[in-house]
Amino acid sequence: MAKRILLLVGDYVEDYEAMVPYQAMLSVGLSVDTIAPDRKKGDTVPTAVHDFGGDQTYKETQGHRFGITADFDAVDPATYDGLYIAGGRAPEYIRLNQRVLAITRHFFEEDKPVAAICHGIQILTAAKVLSGRTLTAYVAVGPDIELAGGTWKNIAPDEAIVDGNLVTSPAWPGHPAILSEFYKLLGIHIG
Repeated sequence: MAKRILLLVGDYVEDYEAMVPYQAMLSVGLSVDTIAPDRKKGDTVPTAVHDFGGDQTYKETQGHRFGITADFDAVDPATYDGLYIAGGRAPEYIRLNQRVLAITRHFFEEDKPVAAICHGIQILTAAKVLSGRTLTAYVAVGPDIELAGGTWKNIAPDEAIVDGNLVTSPAWPGHPAILSEFYKLLGIHIG
């Protein structure tokens, strides 16, 4: 039976950080359910594309609509083998949802694999699961990690850091690294 992954998104999730891992995980035979607060199976969320053009921070443009495959209120995290948290603007506000935090804590309490990318780490800081952990995130989230009791490492955007059951990457160029490490945490070996 395929391992089951929960992919957490919300309005204006970063387009690549939702779509690429979703499709990549499906391509290796994982069963992936996508959820967002206040959304049901068949709904969609808007996405945004974040990219740099020489400014001090990223520029945001409209992305695609991203499909939701499971009802947020009905999902049982105990039935999933891993959690993947996408970045973008969504984590800034969905971290205020207590059920998002409870779902996130479940995976840490049960020592199940968790992957978080870019601003997705904001959910981990709000869930208070980073004490004593070493991880990465988008550079602007580094201070949040430190305030949450973690150690932030500023690494290249195409790299990832593993600490126990947690793998993190600073941005979407890190998809090959974060996905490769997430698969290892799930016990999947490719190649």
